[in-house]
Amino acid sequence: MKKRATMDIQTILIVILIGILAGMLGGLVGVGGGLIIVPALVYFLGFSQHAAQGTSLGLILLPVGILGVLQYYKHGDVDFKVVGILAVGFLIGSYFGSKISLSLPQETVKKIFAVFMIIMAIKMLFLDKPKADKNAATTTEIKQ
Repeated sequence: MKKRATMDIQTILIVILIGILAGMLGGLVGVGGGLIIVPALVYFLGFSQHAAQGTSLGLILLPVGILGVLQYYKHGDVDFKVVGILAVGFLIGSYFGSKISLSLPQETVKKIFAVFMIIMAIKMLFLDKPKADKNAATTTEIKQ
């Protein structure tokens, strides 16, 4: 991606909308960077696949999701031990993943990304077994 000297109002609005959508989906179902921001930057703003991925990583490395985390924490749904371990893994994985990605042609990276999304969608739609909702069980126990 070439550096842009200035951003016009339309580009700023598109970026804000992408951020809002990614933030809402991040808060709703825990996705955002890879599934929303990367494709949106590529298709709506003409970013290269690498630039979109780098920009998305730049976003998640900053504490922009703190308000969403606080809501989940208040509800008892944040395991900081797991967060810490994931962070270490993410640190190592993002280093090697970015090195591999940048060594591949952009079209190859796009295809890898698309195949990954298709596999995850198929798994979630057809292969995941429903799990009991812990909150539903607690609510039922309280009523009895």
